[in-house]
Amino acid sequence: MRTNSISSGRSRSVQPTPPAKGSVDAAIRAELAASEAGKVFSPVDFLHLGSRAAVDKVLSRLTATGALRRVARGLYDVPRTHAILGPLLPSADDIAQAIAGKGRLRLQPSGAYAANLLGLTEQVPMKLAFLTDGVSRTVHVGKQSILLKHTTPRNMATAGRISGLVIQALRHFKRAHIDGQVVATLRAKLKAEDKAALLADASLAPVWIADVMRRIAQDKD
Repeated sequence: MRTNSISSGRSRSVQPTPPAKGSVDAAIRAELAASEAGKVFSPVDFLHLGSRAAVDKVLSRLTATGALRRVARGLYDVPRTHAILGPLLPSADDIAQAIAGKGRLRLQPSGAYAANLLGLTEQVPMKLAFLTDGVSRTVHVGKQSILLKHTTPRNMATAGRISGLVIQALRHFKRAHIDGQVVATLRAKLKAEDKAALLADASLAPVWIADVMRRIAQDKD
């Protein structure tokens, strides 16, 4: 006598039917078409559409036809061309966000790059440094290098917040080089809510940096 899983008292999980090969290709193409210009992708971004093997095959095929460009190991973008400048590379931030998403990491711009993002320096460094809670590595994109440096949980406590950016920029300048111009520039650039965040996070910074953060936030020397 035939029995089903309910009458026999056993439960059986229902596995979703994997998408057909052609549908994975079409679905990935649709997501690429709907993406913002300059966005960087990794295979992880498409695993909701099919198996890793199927996704890798589609990305490899799209790269071979020129529909995608491999900008670094495991990272892709849709090629863009400027009429005068020629082929355009994705921004460092887009690449970093793709790396973070791929490895489920947190990243925090640091060094000269943090200072540049806050308008404290004009020149974009050739090597862009990020602190991370993941492993240290360097990613090369064109002539630019993106350095991911593993650091302590304390240094990542404000990662992704304006406080983290300010802390790393001030650390780059070092205590002896923090003058009135640096403080004035940050006061003018930061919004009221940013300054409130500096006050809230000051306890997470080294003592001398915390003092500068309070000077910036309280608009007084």
